[in-house]
Order: sequence, then structure tokens, then C-alpha cells
Amino acid sequence: MNIWVDADACPNAIKDILFRAADRMQVPTTLVANQKIRVPPSPYIRNVQVSSGFDEADSYISNQVALGDLVITADIPLAAEVVAKGALALSPRGELYDNSNIRERLTMRDFMDELRGSGVDTGGPSQLKPSDRQAFANQLDHWLIRLRHPHGR
Repeated sequence: MNIWVDADACPNAIKDILFRAADRMQVPTTLVANQKIRVPPSPYIRNVQVSSGFDEADSYISNQVALGDLVITADIPLAAEVVAKGALALSPRGELYDNSNIRERLTMRDFMDELRGSGVDTGGPSQLKPSDRQAFANQLDHWLIRLRHPHGR
């Protein structure tokens, strides 16, 4: 199992949590971005720089992800793609996307996109709060525990 990170917009605080978890649990973790991302020296952490075109990082992740992998992204369409391939997606705010909720999140995202397209100011995302970081760390820990103990043992 691998962790894939849509790293262009991933907050540094979330990357730091991922770096510690990758080393602690020895889980291959790949940060994918349009720019060079600094990663600590580790046999479990690597970065992949893709070309700067629109959705290049998303396409790379979608093509590489496998059943059971975890993808860290705030991009709902990417989350929907990886969930369809049997992976899970986790937002930097700690929202886990799976088959039970991804359709609803995609519908809401499309609706908000339509509002913005018609000139409605929907505001941007709020600042990442300590409670968001904690929710992310908790969901990541749950995934890592399931990874290590797939049958609840």
C-alpha cells in the first residue's frame, strides 16, 4: 500500500505529519507536484515532479494509484477518480472520501463551481486550523492501523 500526495496545494503542516508517519510506519509515500518539493531524506519518501500543465499531478496520481492506496488531496474530482479505482482519498482537513460519500461531495463541488461561474462569490477555503490538522492525523492513523492490522487483529 502506498500514500500518494497531491502536493502542489498540500499545506506544509500536513506534509510534516505525512513525513513522520511514512518513516514511523515504513509506508512508501510519494509527493506529486508541478514544482520541486523538498522532502526529508528517507527510504520511504520521494517526490515526483510532473510538467506544469493543468491537472498533470492529478493525472499522474490517478494513473499510479492502486487498490487500497491512500491519496491525500483537496481535489474532489481526483478523489472521485481514485475512489473509483478502489483507493481512499483524504483531504488535508481530515475528511475521508470513499464510496459512501464521494458522489455527494462531487455533486456539491459541481454546484459550488456553477455558482462561482455565474458570478456568486462563494469565498475560498478557510485557513487550516489545529482541529483540521488533528482530524487529518486521526484519519491517517486509522488508515495506518488498518494497513498494519487488516483483519482487526
